[in-house]
Amino acid sequence: MSLSSSGAPGQTWSSGFTFILAAVGAAVGLGNIWKFPFVVGVSGGGAFVLVYLACVIFVAIPILIAELWIGRSGGHSPPVAMRVVAEKAGHSKAWFIVGWMGMLVGYLIATYYSVIAGWTLAYIFKAGSGFGGADPLTVANQFDDLLASPLVMAGWHTVFITIALFIVGRGLRDGIERAVKLLMPALFVMLVVMIGYAAVEGDFAAGVSFLFSTDFSKIDGTAVLTAIGQSFFSISVAMGLIMTYGSYVPKEVSLTKSALIIAGADTVVALLAGLMIFPLVFANGLDPGSGPGLIFRTLPAAFVGMSGGALFGALFFILLAFAAVTSIIAIIAPIVAYAEGKWGMTRRKGCIVFGTLAWAIGLVTVLSFNLWDDITPLSAIRPFAEMNFFALIDYFTANLMMPLGGILMAVFVGWLIKPRVLAEDLSFGSTAMFTIWLWMIRVIAPLAILGVLYSSL
Repeated sequence: MSLSSSGAPGQTWSSGFTFILAAVGAAVGLGNIWKFPFVVGVSGGGAFVLVYLACVIFVAIPILIAELWIGRSGGHSPPVAMRVVAEKAGHSKAWFIVGWMGMLVGYLIATYYSVIAGWTLAYIFKAGSGFGGADPLTVANQFDDLLASPLVMAGWHTVFITIALFIVGRGLRDGIERAVKLLMPALFVMLVVMIGYAAVEGDFAAGVSFLFSTDFSKIDGTAVLTAIGQSFFSISVAMGLIMTYGSYVPKEVSLTKSALIIAGADTVVALLAGLMIFPLVFANGLDPGSGPGLIFRTLPAAFVGMSGGALFGALFFILLAFAAVTSIIAIIAPIVAYAEGKWGMTRRKGCIVFGTLAWAIGLVTVLSFNLWDDITPLSAIRPFAEMNFFALIDYFTANLMMPLGGILMAVFVGWLIKPRVLAEDLSFGSTAMFTIWLWMIRVIAPLAILGVLYSSL
């Protein structure tokens, strides 16, 4: 497949396997490591897992296939890909707005994701030093100290985004491909090693019970909406990155099989993360319901009090950093690809321009945890009265723009593209399977996401 329209003729993934590695790396991020296991544990354990798997099958995978198809058919960054596909189908080129929305969502998320990922870099060194000899009761204070220091946070934010931009700036084959070929296998190896450590040093039976004990009494409407939202967000659809990665997929690679593998691998990694974290938490009598604080406040207390804690604590945060890198390079790639193809920028110049802007916007997030913590710019509007800058960016991107983009993509592919065209490009293996997918993308997926969007409002 030639990508001459993107200003990068002939660029494709070197193999379908490399594409899978990159796409799984994009999906697997910090949210998989802490949020998914926590949500499973407090939402019914194995019962929630079953609901979540159903949501992955009926909501996330149909849209994932649709987004990959738009990317490969349009052969460009999200805004241009949407316009090209819409015009080919005889519809208004105004559909490019959906591509812009996805690209903007990803870009804004990258600005604060880099800040949070910078925490993982700081904690590699903290854990490696045994947290300076702090005792389990006071080690959590080190996270509060980090948040209170804008200069330290800005420094790690700068380091992390520089690493990501360096990788993206080297291009598809020399940058992104080389990175994922190194980082993804290393991530899986570290994950297995950490699970082994948790099995030896932690309460593995309690961790397994917390994750997989089935309690259907906790499955209500809220839990179902949580499962839909988690399945949708975890696989990173409607952020532009899947569409961009899809634009590099050769014609002979099955998008359907690829989507199944990506979603399956993302779910497996999330569950394995739970088997890594919760045995350590329970062995130390810590609170498994700590949410985000589980990683930077609760787990450090466990590592401090365990044999080999310095080594395995550092390994744990290296794992987190690797997951964050593979995600953020995918998030930054769409806008760089757009600048390269639409505005004629070199890839390196695009990285410098948009990387610097992302870094600058990221400073707003840095200050939202300290000096600007009490600044609420939309305080006159009741639903946003208590949200600072970071909270607003997070809310509008994850709770509003991503679901809306997912609904619009589902409607576009499901209702405006001729089924014959889709059937020719997508390898479902049977007419019945294609028909089932078509009605999932037409009806089930958009209605499910609409429920999430409504609940967030």
